[in-house]
Amino acid sequence: MTDKIKEPSLLDALLPVIALVIMMGSAVYLFGDNSSFGPNQIALLLATGMAAIIGMKNGHKWADIEQGIVNGISMSLGACLILLAVGSLIGTWMLAGTVPTLIYYGLELLNPSFFYAASCLICGVVAMSIGSSWTTAATVGVALMGVAAGMDMSPAIAAGAVVSGSYFGDKISPLSETTNLAPAVAGTDLFEHIRYMLWTTIPSYVITLILFVILGFSQSSGASVERIESMQVLLAESFDLGWYLLVPLVLLLTLAIKKMPAFPAVSIGALVGALWAVLFQQDVVLSMADASDSSAVGTLKVVWTALFDGVSFSTPDENLNSLLSRGGMSSMLNTIWLIISAMSFGAVLEKVGLLKRAVSTILKGAKSAGDMISRTILTCLGTNLVTADQYIAIVMPGRMYKKEYEKRGLHQLNLSRSLEDGGTLTSPLIPWNTCGAYMHGVLGVHPFEYIFYAFFNVINPVLAVIYAYVGIKILRIKPPFETKETEA
Repeated sequence: MTDKIKEPSLLDALLPVIALVIMMGSAVYLFGDNSSFGPNQIALLLATGMAAIIGMKNGHKWADIEQGIVNGISMSLGACLILLAVGSLIGTWMLAGTVPTLIYYGLELLNPSFFYAASCLICGVVAMSIGSSWTTAATVGVALMGVAAGMDMSPAIAAGAVVSGSYFGDKISPLSETTNLAPAVAGTDLFEHIRYMLWTTIPSYVITLILFVILGFSQSSGASVERIESMQVLLAESFDLGWYLLVPLVLLLTLAIKKMPAFPAVSIGALVGALWAVLFQQDVVLSMADASDSSAVGTLKVVWTALFDGVSFSTPDENLNSLLSRGGMSSMLNTIWLIISAMSFGAVLEKVGLLKRAVSTILKGAKSAGDMISRTILTCLGTNLVTADQYIAIVMPGRMYKKEYEKRGLHQLNLSRSLEDGGTLTSPLIPWNTCGAYMHGVLGVHPFEYIFYAFFNVINPVLAVIYAYVGIKILRIKPPFETKETEA
């Protein structure tokens, strides 16, 4: 191997991706719903090895590739820490009665006919307020999934409503990391970026709400009034329910609004949940403790276990047991394994130049604004697929296309909007992406199941492409002597 590094060929760039697609498809065929619990990780690591071999063939040294993998994984460590904290939060909030309280009142207030639309709307408002789709899904989303189970509603449609609402709110919130990242990469103003996104975001969200209303009316709930009341009775018998149990949720939302970083905010929420369990669910805690332990020791062990291994309940209703028995850091370990494997693959592709080679091919032949915007969105989707990270899917295409937009007289707001339409919104639809893996871990529904109902995440990119080719709200840069932008 010489010191000279060769440019990768198109075949070099495509081979690892094709191999990954074939292996992922085989994993789903052979293992079904369990493909994310090991088989997908092996597929990603094998594809990583193939990409590394191609890189070394072209002159890259293993030490450099290995450092690239380390750097790539380090980019995801923040997400991994948040995942661990969310696992603890779910465990202690279950034990404290916070989530059961939300489920109880949700069963009382939400009508099955409007449940999906209401869920999407609630998650949208919360995510817009706090700027985090992840926190919204892990708190309000988990509770809404519980309400859906109580009403015998479809978990896949409910998850689609939660994902749609969470990403709508996240996308237009000035507190969101991706909403700040996209204009920063493209070189546009944050609030101009948000205002310009509304042209594709609001119509997509309205269509989404209409579809969920139609689904709510067309899909009759299998839950009778007696079943809903029965679940409420079981919840009331199993926990001491009350408004004060929602304090951990209010605190977490307040910390998020105050712009506290997600990891410490969620960690504080988990610890407050543990305290609330000790203060208000003493009977529940003691019922889970070993008979040989004293009251204090038993309480400590149960709460400690909730933080690292979640909780397990035993009621006469098996569906309720399945819903409430979850959480703990250990429940997120498989998701973290998937994230590390995916980030390793993406890091090698980037380090040895395979991703850049593939993307440069996509740009050939792009002539109109519609071509540029559609290919930007497709590039973001492709980057989400192969690098498994929404931040990379925003940063890399943004850097690569920025000068090209200027050269073609397209305002950078077109680029920043396209980065969000294609990068942010498609990430939770991909099982091995950090966002897809997170939503799967939190909501308990596989992305391949809710992808058909995450209407907002699918409609928005499609609408953005239609806008681009029709010429709706496409900003162009006027000659230097003119100061304002015009719309094509």
